[in-house]
Amino acid sequence: MPAPLHWKKSLWILWGANFSIMCGMNLILPFLPLYVEELGVHDVGEIVRWTGWIVAAQFITSFLTQPLWGAIADRRGRKIMLLRAGFGMAVVTALMGIVTDPWQLLALRLLNGFFSGFISMAVSLQASLTPAEHSGKSLGTLQTGSIAGSLIGPLVGGLLASIIGYSHVFFITGALMLCASLIVMIFIREERKAPAPKKTKQRTEWRLFRPLLPVFAASLIMQVGMMSIEPIVTVYAKNIYTGSHLELLSGLVVAITGIANLFGAPSLGRLGDRIGQRKTLVIALCMAALAFIPQAFATGITMLLVGRFLLGLFIGGMIPSLNVLVRKLAPTQIQGTAYGFNTSSLFLGNLLGPLLGSHLAAEFGFRSVFIVTMSILLLSAVFVYFNRSLEGSRTAPT
Repeated sequence: MPAPLHWKKSLWILWGANFSIMCGMNLILPFLPLYVEELGVHDVGEIVRWTGWIVAAQFITSFLTQPLWGAIADRRGRKIMLLRAGFGMAVVTALMGIVTDPWQLLALRLLNGFFSGFISMAVSLQASLTPAEHSGKSLGTLQTGSIAGSLIGPLVGGLLASIIGYSHVFFITGALMLCASLIVMIFIREERKAPAPKKTKQRTEWRLFRPLLPVFAASLIMQVGMMSIEPIVTVYAKNIYTGSHLELLSGLVVAITGIANLFGAPSLGRLGDRIGQRKTLVIALCMAALAFIPQAFATGITMLLVGRFLLGLFIGGMIPSLNVLVRKLAPTQIQGTAYGFNTSSLFLGNLLGPLLGSHLAAEFGFRSVFIVTMSILLLSAVFVYFNRSLEGSRTAPT
């Protein structure tokens, strides 16, 4: 198959797989604090703290293992790593539906992090197949698969939780992850190059990572800012909304950023191809920070939804832009490892962000989380603006 057709075919196959994975992962988000309450925790402060740790737990082990999986992908292939992640998460997530205590859910989230990495390996595989001049468009489009899953998942999860109960949603989540893995196993064929000699890799690998350090730092700072609000969104919505169908409405609050993401991610991906990823990141970070103002001062559910939608318009361009920078700055022989380290940076942000947000909410109230998050994103924009190495010119030989 000609190269242009090959990368386009793989793009849509991986799009479907990413959609299934992210849809499954986001089915549980709207009712997670309510599930913690059902498991025997009733104090609001304790619910927020438990939710923060449960959300963060998966990213502890993910942060530690992603570089390892990336290095193995460089040697053994990315497809096998996709299958490892998909099948492993499917089993562990299904087991979350039979827990009886919050600590059991926490332990399974830790185990789930060991198997994670499906999305990052899908990005790495697609980046390796896509011509450089189409990287922004390709990875931005691939991102919309994850976004669409993030959009539909909370809506379906909130609806299913109100109909069939919380625990059964975990079984459906595991089934969706299984479907994603089967899609990859059947339809994706990876063409692998012979690995470089071991001695050569030992002499050159760490030197080649040096230009990527600012990208990893930007990923960490950005993700801390974005994830700090996740543990409190449902509880915050509950505080300002007293009507019926709370689970479904909580799903809409989580999902509306995905609706806006569907418009923002491909548009900002194309903008990055034209003006560069660094400038695109600065614009996205500044506008996303401003979107927290209506959320912080929301007096009703409508204002919260508007703020979340505005946030989604600009958050969609951040991760694709960072992925394109990894694609441009990392030599071919270490791209899997580079994406592993970048994913570890994101996962470290996923770990620190919920802990920061849940503890700020418990100690200083919900509004403090939005204000601190806005400040973090603005600081990240300043960091990216003054870091010229993020222009995206390849500095290392391939």
